[in-house]
Amino acid sequence: MRGTPLLFWKSKPVRYPPGGPGAAGVYSQNAMPVETEIKFRVDDLAELSRRLESAGFRLETPRSFESNVLYDTPDRQMRARTEILRIRQYRGRWTLTHKRLPDNGPGEDTHKHRIETQTDFADGAALANVFLTLGLVPAFRYEKWRAEWTDGQGHCVVDETPIGNYAELEGAPEWIDQVSARLGVDRSQYITLSYGRLFDQWRQEHGCNAEDLTFAAIEANCASKGG
Repeated sequence: MRGTPLLFWKSKPVRYPPGGPGAAGVYSQNAMPVETEIKFRVDDLAELSRRLESAGFRLETPRSFESNVLYDTPDRQMRARTEILRIRQYRGRWTLTHKRLPDNGPGEDTHKHRIETQTDFADGAALANVFLTLGLVPAFRYEKWRAEWTDGQGHCVVDETPIGNYAELEGAPEWIDQVSARLGVDRSQYITLSYGRLFDQWRQEHGCNAEDLTFAAIEANCASKGG
């Protein structure tokens, strides 16, 4: 794989230089930064764009298609530990991400907290084959159209998914609460569930037997679509 490891904290990447800390793929769990975020439902995409601009955000990445595959053991040991291993393809870029619960503090309170380790790599098919050889399997696929906004302190990503539209605010907890208020999002509207968990809820509500959160799977298996 190519690229140097990236560790994300409050949406700001910290790069380890070649030969520097973490270069050998070993890190101190106690020193790992925590990613903090929340989701909220979006009823009107155009109105949210206007509110983001009024709140001082600028569009950083135009609406682009994103495809994700989560890998797990056949008996879903990683899911049971609230842990994910993900290959993502987005705007011609392959990214490997691992997320897990923090060593100290809650995984969810008002906000969602995760230890995230992420790196770019060159060949998605090659890495997927390595995972299969190691005994991991594709456990869940999900897709969305994503646009990314920033105000220079944190990020708001706007996702159009097969089960409805959502936005994510990622940054410091205080920043998330301040921006939410400016956008007219009450704390009661905060969502800390993953897209996998949201999809589980949606399938139960709509009687859908699709196994993946992809546009094709929803179209083929669900009579009632949308969020």
